Amino acid sequence: MGHILDRCDMLDVLEESARMRRAVVVEIKGGHRFVDEVREMVSDDSGEWAVFRGHDRIPLADISFCGRAAPQEPSYRGKHISPRRDG
Repeated sequence: MGHILDRCDMLDVLEESARMRRAVVVEIKGGHRFVDEVREMVSDDSGEWAVFRGHDRIPLADISFCGRAAPQEPSYRGKHISPRRDG
């Protein structure tokens, strides 16, 4: 069963791209797709926008899909290891 990408998931993917400087695949309503990195997320009186490095800023309402451009590498980086308890 596939996962349906909701608004919160989309925001997480876009914000992670901006924070970690990772490329994302973005599909705009109408079918246009591209791969780029998000520079920043902007919210102002005119709406919410994703600002990309190589593309114009795009209103979040116009994005129908986004996801990582490359699969996440398996890693223990960022995982916390509990101290061993000998009983």
